Amino acid sequence: MRATIFAVLLASAGPAVAAPVVGVAEANTAAAITRIKALNPRLNAVIAVDPTALDQAKALDAGKVRGALHGLPILVKDNVDVAGPLPTTAGSLALKDNVTGRDAPFVARLRAAGAVLIGKTNLSEWANIRADASISGWSAVGGQTRNPHALSRNTCGSSSGSGAAVAAQMVDAAIGTETDGSITCPAAINGIVGLKPTVGLVSRTHVVPISHSQDTAGPMTRDVRTAARLLTAMAGSDPADAATKEADAKRTDYVAALKADALKGARIGVLRWATGWHAGVDARFEAALAVLKAQGATLVDITTAPNRREIGGNEFIVLLTELKADLNAYLATTPATVKSRTLADLIAFNKANAAAEMGLFGQDTFEKAEATKGLTDPAYLKARETSLKAAGKDGIDKMLADAKVEVLIAPTAAPAWFIDPVNADQSPGGGAGGLAAVAGYPHLTVPMGGVRGLPVGLSIIGPAWSEARILALGYAFEQAAPAMKLIPTMVQTVEEGAEVQALFAPAKR
Repeated sequence: MRATIFAVLLASAGPAVAAPVVGVAEANTAAAITRIKALNPRLNAVIAVDPTALDQAKALDAGKVRGALHGLPILVKDNVDVAGPLPTTAGSLALKDNVTGRDAPFVARLRAAGAVLIGKTNLSEWANIRADASISGWSAVGGQTRNPHALSRNTCGSSSGSGAAVAAQMVDAAIGTETDGSITCPAAINGIVGLKPTVGLVSRTHVVPISHSQDTAGPMTRDVRTAARLLTAMAGSDPADAATKEADAKRTDYVAALKADALKGARIGVLRWATGWHAGVDARFEAALAVLKAQGATLVDITTAPNRREIGGNEFIVLLTELKADLNAYLATTPATVKSRTLADLIAFNKANAAAEMGLFGQDTFEKAEATKGLTDPAYLKARETSLKAAGKDGIDKMLADAKVEVLIAPTAAPAWFIDPVNADQSPGGGAGGLAAVAGYPHLTVPMGGVRGLPVGLSIIGPAWSEARILALGYAFEQAAPAMKLIPTMVQTVEEGAEVQALFAPAKR
């Protein structure tokens, strides 16, 4: 019954997006708002809809077509500044009055390309950096985001709401941000496309930060072509973000690079060491490999992993140190209505508002970050040097060169785990996305089917600035395997889904 209701809601609301011509913006936006109002009460994927969204759309309809995104409704993760009446909260009550009145530069690029910025998505509070033991998809402002494929299951994080909203077809596209896994994990677990670009391709100015070494924004979409459309608009240099100095020279038309036969002749490294942690995921991965072979790709097994022991602990030192410095810098630019001006202030705020903020988990990671010694600390500098080398030069770069391949592939993540307010996140882990995150390299995930009705994703990881190629390969895979996309059913549990119900039924005698 729930699946039927879901289908009726989608049908009555109309298509998520129409062709980019004058006159469609208001219709697209109204349809998206209708879907959000119908579905969000059960998903908590959207924190707020911008009350000016329809006015934005009408203004677009009154003018000329601006660009490839004309009239496309887009939701933005609520750690990104968007001009208008909505605050940027990062999910925290400490920022409930953070109405900055400014667009992040990449948001301005989206707007210039004709997108309608219709609202903010829920997220793991503070992009999942407040506590070691937390629940992905929960924030004090937005509550608990739920997976549209099974409401009792997690959405992963921290771009939880963006993943769930796109999967539920509220919109065709949303923006996520990633430090390590926060675009690609929720994209895979919600059954959509997610791209973490090369660090420095997209500006981070006016985005609530964790780490200037690893942070980036990226598209989360229903298909690869839409991701390419968004990236084409988002990418570009920003004088206020030194990491983007090469972006204008590196950016390209990512849509023009999409070819249905891109896999023909491609040499792809298969990260066998990143499998074996979940039998159901491995089965879907083998099915994906068969598609790649059938499309003409040459697959080369890679069985030896880089020294990941040099990455994890050192990465954590980097994140803690940069969190304190970068978050303090962002908070200093917020309006006077924001009373918490430093990380120390946020820690104090959480303690003073513990019932609302810390009922489910604490803030031990915040406290560890506050104790760090700054960006000139030799321990921090050594940790960044060590982790970057292990993930990049001695990791991804070495595997690509040794196997003579152009990209690496692996399963992205486990199927969605239960939302667990007692034991916190209990993901079985897996995947290789951490290497791309620490190295700052691009990582695309595309749907590769499901395990008992829960979606899983295929990761495609390339060297720096290789977005055009990995999008092309992902597009070719998507075109060859359309059945690997799952449509969410909004069942409460996996056991209510048709596949599991059939397996649970007694044998006929």
